[in-house]
Amino acid sequence: MTMTLAKIEEFVRGKIDEPTGGNYVPEDIAISPECVSLKMFDAPLVGAASCGDKMWVKLREEGIIGSHFILPNEWLPDAVSVISIFFPLTERVSKSCADTPAWPSPEWLHARTEGEEFIFEVTLALADELSRTGHPSLVPPKDARFKSVRHLGSNPEMPGLSYTSVWSERHVAYVCGLGTFSLSKGLITKRGGAGRFGSVITPLDLPPTEREYSGVYDYCVMCGACVRVCPAQAITLKGGKDHSICALFGDETKKKFNPRYGCGKCQVGMPCQSRAPGKNGRPKAAPAS
Repeated sequence: MTMTLAKIEEFVRGKIDEPTGGNYVPEDIAISPECVSLKMFDAPLVGAASCGDKMWVKLREEGIIGSHFILPNEWLPDAVSVISIFFPLTERVSKSCADTPAWPSPEWLHARTEGEEFIFEVTLALADELSRTGHPSLVPPKDARFKSVRHLGSNPEMPGLSYTSVWSERHVAYVCGLGTFSLSKGLITKRGGAGRFGSVITPLDLPPTEREYSGVYDYCVMCGACVRVCPAQAITLKGGKDHSICALFGDETKKKFNPRYGCGKCQVGMPCQSRAPGKNGRPKAAPAS
């Protein structure tokens, strides 16, 4: 079978809809009875970009990601395409988190923790399928070379850096035509920003997804809704999100909900939860980077 982008989307959708698959919370790990059999993600959005796209090199500039960003062909020398996948949260997960303003909801905590495990399960399965059809592929965050850092100094392998990694799913999705950034530094797709991303690097030659935007913040209208709901007060209209304040609140949630953590308030209950408000209109001026 020739793996087209449509076939890849069909493959991912099959994993998402599989009743006994990892997209459903099993009883033995459910935080509460209400979370048993919870479906975490809905139908995916899939995009692709050429490994020769000049945007990859641009991500290495200081103020975007930086020189520590590993280019697609550095991960996989014979790579031709990068595939980005958006996994939108189900309405139940989003509503539950929006309805609990002080802390993340049990449903959202599952989508953050078990959801991330499921996304790796899907992207690794996709990489295996592509490899089986003659295109040995790679999932960067599951590669031994992947590194990330939170607080400054917390990873000695990345001195002088904070709140960054050598492969950013949000920036990858931007290059792959899936959406633009928000005031809260998330990524808004045409299906909104409430969800998570995964990616695969492959030698398969796929047609690049058109980027229906030219600006970094085109899909965000800077309405300030995320500013008003942020429990950590980490977001401002002038400066966007302060990652250090956000991370400290994340640490507090881990103390309370260990081993799960997170927040998600800037994704749910927003005008951009499940759509791109600025996609067909003129966005307001972007904040300082």
